[in-house]
Amino acid sequence: MKVNVVYAHPAADSYHASLHQRILRALEARGDEVIDFDLYAMKFDPMLGAEEWHGHGEPPAPPPQDLAVYIEALQWAEACVFCFPTWWSGMPAILKGYFDRVWRPGIAFEQPPGGGLIKPALSNLTRMGVVTTCGSPWFYNKLLMQDPARKVLLRGLKTTCAGRGVKHLYLAQHSIYEISPEAREHFAKKVEQRFARF
Repeated sequence: MKVNVVYAHPAADSYHASLHQRILRALEARGDEVIDFDLYAMKFDPMLGAEEWHGHGEPPAPPPQDLAVYIEALQWAEACVFCFPTWWSGMPAILKGYFDRVWRPGIAFEQPPGGGLIKPALSNLTRMGVVTTCGSPWFYNKLLMQDPARKVLLRGLKTTCAGRGVKHLYLAQHSIYEISPEAREHFAKKVEQRFARF
């Protein structure tokens, strides 16, 4: 399988960096072809400027050249995997900027002339994986906030841009700053095992 992994954490020595490596190890052990993007290391520019935003009209303008490698990988992939911490109930700004700029009209979805529901354009995708950690406890994220990152990625982006038939894997570890080293290792092993069957 062809997999595009998109990773977003600024610290190379973080727990999340180790989860990222576990994902890559599991996918490569399966024999998958992997294109891996570390958005911070690649210095991805998340800023959607006015000129680029105006280019999202009908028909959409060609995307800026700095996005070419990201768009090519997205259109090449059969699966996308996103690995990121949940901050303030959402994804890091750099990852939000990736979606704003890369999952654009004419690439990830089509806008019908004159309005109406947008149509998925990523028919190449058959699977989506998400690995995230949360500082907050599960009841805050799931019950009070109603799992916003999951909704955005799986109900929003996955369904809108790739279609309802795309299978998904969503793994989240809550209370990440309070759990024991053993609990961290347990979750990391779970990530590796689940992606071995991805």
